Amino acid sequence: MCGIIAYVGHQKSYPILLKGLKRLEYRGYDSAGIALLDGGLQVYKKAGRVSALESFVANKNLKGHIGIGHTRWATHGVPSDANAHPQVSASGRLAIVHNGIIENYSVLRQDLLHKSYVFRSETDTEVLLYFIEDVQQQNQCTLEEAVRLALPRVIGAYALVILSADLPNTLIAARKGSPMVIGIGQDEFFIASDTTPIVEYTDQAVFINDHEIAVIQDNQLLMKSIKDIPLTLAIQKLDITLETIERGRFEHFMLKEIFEQPKAIKDCMRGRLDADNRKLVLGGISNHIDQLAKANKITIVACGTSWHAGLAAEYFLEEFCRIPVEVEYASEFRYRNPIIGSGDFVLAISQSGETADTRAAVELAKAQGATVLGICNVVESSIARAAHAGIYTHAGPEMGVASTKAFTAQLTALIMIALELARQRRTITTTVFRSLLQHLAAVPDTVRLVLQQNDRIKHIAQVFKGALNFLYLGRGYNFPVALEGALKLKELSYIHAEGYPAAEMKHGPIALIDEAMPVVFIATQDRSYSKIISNIEEVKARGGKVIVIVTQDDKAAAQLADYVIEVPSIHEACMPMVAIVPLQLLAYHMAVMRGCDVDCPRNLAKSVTVE
Repeated sequence: MCGIIAYVGHQKSYPILLKGLKRLEYRGYDSAGIALLDGGLQVYKKAGRVSALESFVANKNLKGHIGIGHTRWATHGVPSDANAHPQVSASGRLAIVHNGIIENYSVLRQDLLHKSYVFRSETDTEVLLYFIEDVQQQNQCTLEEAVRLALPRVIGAYALVILSADLPNTLIAARKGSPMVIGIGQDEFFIASDTTPIVEYTDQAVFINDHEIAVIQDNQLLMKSIKDIPLTLAIQKLDITLETIERGRFEHFMLKEIFEQPKAIKDCMRGRLDADNRKLVLGGISNHIDQLAKANKITIVACGTSWHAGLAAEYFLEEFCRIPVEVEYASEFRYRNPIIGSGDFVLAISQSGETADTRAAVELAKAQGATVLGICNVVESSIARAAHAGIYTHAGPEMGVASTKAFTAQLTALIMIALELARQRRTITTTVFRSLLQHLAAVPDTVRLVLQQNDRIKHIAQVFKGALNFLYLGRGYNFPVALEGALKLKELSYIHAEGYPAAEMKHGPIALIDEAMPVVFIATQDRSYSKIISNIEEVKARGGKVIVIVTQDDKAAAQLADYVIEVPSIHEACMPMVAIVPLQLLAYHMAVMRGCDVDCPRNLAKSVTVE
């Protein structure tokens, strides 16, 4: 949630902050603001997109070589100019940008009200800054000391940067539960929520850990613990490039990322899948694979699209490895006293590696003695660091809020884990193992063929763009695909859509079927094919409009459908990576035709780092 950018150095700060906010807008877009220091503190903020802020400041004083910026996804307080960040302290001498939620802000606020403080916004962020300034005044200490004294009394999550009118070359940053990175340039420093705003300027970075404070002062970076213990800088080289975070020839980031899926899947396999030599090398979990092979149960925790990938993994793991699998919503897992203990394995799936509920589920599982393996896209993310081991999906930066290539890369990583685990447990024959490796290696080229049907899918979108409801139905491996297809349509086009196992249609949803109800079937050739054909006939008998995804040259399903999308034949276990692609394109085109903001759907943010 929300995006932070800060700069101090020899360049003018405003152009860097503005460009950074535009690159961070996928994290939040309810409002945006900047604070600049040039003799005095200048704060400009505006409800709406970053473009609204850019227009607002067009004739303002934008001088200065130090500043902070923020693009907001509202939590406490409606989107408004007053609630936008930066927030300013009671004295007007401090400005703060903040990601996260201060859970005890109400208690802190009441205490400050009793001291006659007057608040100008509805935000927990303003309360936090007032509290820090009050601590500084009460203790007659430096701002850095005040931050160290105040934060242990704060309950919740935060990534924050503070700018002071009294410290003209100083930025103070701190983190707990929300990501933050510092870019190190030549006599300049950048602070951001993620690496996308800083890769243009430097490839050297320090990732701030929980309970750490960074002080940039007089061209020096000092890292300390919350207890004032100096820390050694762990400088890392960033592995993303400017090209990967630009749209290029595509109208939207989402469309670009849909078309990047063949590469993303191949990059996830690179160095791991050796189909010619019939082997898998999963170095990230190699030290745990023997122990994992002896597990009595595997629990998967995830949210949203990652939960759908986890549901597909349940099919992989139970079929090939013969290990019981439970797939949990991380948000429920953390609150229901789950039965997890020593010797259990938990797979935590998160594109960003920062999802608050999944992070909390990881900590709970570790506290109860489980071994946690992370499946993340973002290197050095919180979940990746908290897990005992794991696999990076290497899908590259995903700027569109609605996940696409991250999903198919997660599926790729999960099926590789399942296959290697099955080989270790000897629950799969050598012939089947080798055949599946060949099918998996063919997925990137198979997806490329599906992408060639973009125009066909766009035509179908034109027909149904005015629909009010959709049903998505699949069986077996294609049931998680139905769920993910429905989610994409909801996220992007704001059309109500639901995914179900096709056989469950008769147990309620069939009551919705009429001439105005489009129904999408994922009906590729697999062991349940004859059953789903019957389900299609049941919908047609009630006048429903049927869109069907079928295996190439399948005449039976095609004859029943109103609209057909063909995909190449591939092993049913690999089909989710293929069959989801036309559903992503369908959702994309319908959203564009309905005038929706595809890359930044309303009310959504890319990384859900708060509850």
